[in-house]
Amino acid sequence: MTPGSDDSAEILREIWRQDSTAMQELDAECSPTKVCRNMKDVTFDGFAEDGVDLATSWRNKLAREGKLNGSPVSDLVFGSSD
Repeated sequence: MTPGSDDSAEILREIWRQDSTAMQELDAECSPTKVCRNMKDVTFDGFAEDGVDLATSWRNKLAREGKLNGSPVSDLVFGSSD
């Protein structure tokens, strides 16, 4: 990566490549991690239209909101397979 480059995908990959032990130590020192018990009853029941599976409903919603660009998250994390 060159100084001043504006390749956000490469920056994210570099962050994700970081040492997980160091991140665990940082989390232990800096953040009180609590499980949110209030979310235990949250479901996506009723999100999908009749006859449409949940994954398709999410894809349709993301497309309507302009958030679906057609490339999988794995391409962002690992780079394009092309």
